[in-house]
Amino acid sequence: MSRSLSTSVSRRGFVRGASLSALAIGTSGLLASCGTEGAQVEEGACESTDKSESEKQISFSNWIGYVDPVKAKDTSTLEKFEEQTGITVDYDADVNDNESFFAKVSPQLGSCKPTGRDIFVLTDYMAARMIELGWLQKLDHSNMPNVDANLLESLKSPTWDPNRDYSVPWQSGMTGICYNSELTDPVTSFEELMTRPDLKGKIELLTEMRDTMLFMLLMEGSDPEDFTDEEFSAAIDRLQGFVDAGQVRRFAGNDYVDDMKSGDIVACEAWSGDVINLLGGGKYKWIPPEEGFALWTDNMLVPNQAEHKTNAEMLMDFYYDPVNAAKLSAWNYYFCPVQGAQEEIAQFDKSAVDSEFIFLDEKTLETGYLFMPLDDTQGRDYQRQFNEVMGG
Repeated sequence: MSRSLSTSVSRRGFVRGASLSALAIGTSGLLASCGTEGAQVEEGACESTDKSESEKQISFSNWIGYVDPVKAKDTSTLEKFEEQTGITVDYDADVNDNESFFAKVSPQLGSCKPTGRDIFVLTDYMAARMIELGWLQKLDHSNMPNVDANLLESLKSPTWDPNRDYSVPWQSGMTGICYNSELTDPVTSFEELMTRPDLKGKIELLTEMRDTMLFMLLMEGSDPEDFTDEEFSAAIDRLQGFVDAGQVRRFAGNDYVDDMKSGDIVACEAWSGDVINLLGGGKYKWIPPEEGFALWTDNMLVPNQAEHKTNAEMLMDFYYDPVNAAKLSAWNYYFCPVQGAQEEIAQFDKSAVDSEFIFLDEKTLETGYLFMPLDDTQGRDYQRQFNEVMGG
């Protein structure tokens, strides 16, 4: 959900190269992202036992609204997986944002204890941090032929996991603005979102530092892919000013959806697919702000001490069958990482064939931004500054 990608290649340079490869590029600077400390686990010091052969089950943690309805008989992709494999999936949408989930599992992972999860889904920068900390199990690609065959070329080799030894993309997407067209006039820019008097106290921003600060940097006239400490500080001051003025009701993770539904807010910073699959579209409109939008990718990961790694790999491979990938994307409306899905999606939703949410083209990507890679000191310092603003 950031859900922000990081890259050492400028967005404009990558677009001119007519390639999606920048969506998968990162650097070691990704690895320092969290305000929460994590204990390093040395290689070989935390061995895991795979019970997949005798225990046909998986515990799967994901973001809200990221899979088609689990209990929908005869239509659920998870039900189809269970029927085809005999593996039972205990699915929990308990990832609200990267930081809070990191805090939730870090005590166990830092001490080589089970989290009770076989797969969870986190954004590139957080996945990279967990790899560096030694918290993830290496994947066996012999169990994932569909992944190797159908993963988009552009996403195959991020520098933080060049062989996809530890991660498999779940979905990618965009961060922009959502507004309720029955309760407010169109909100077309972040400048409007943060300054219009009629929106005062009726908007929310994301708890993801990279998402929210990307827009503050753009409002400052800075490049979120290449900025200085001084420019970040100026962007923080700008955000603090909006908070002090009462423009922002609160900072939220995926639960901003509840506040949109209740009418407590009329507009917010939002992730693209949520507006279709959680809010239902209609009166809820998602737009890329005039300043530009954020790009990100979320990844499936198997933590240390997960006891059903092979089962988890089978689930990853299932979602890289183009038909299954198409069915998932036709429901959640996020950018699909699977080759061949566009050719299959019409059987589930004809209107999705050319969806600008699911199949991004070069023109759309021209206004997308990635967040600058951060070294360890920057990552902790920037997160601390952002947390101070959120904490009031």
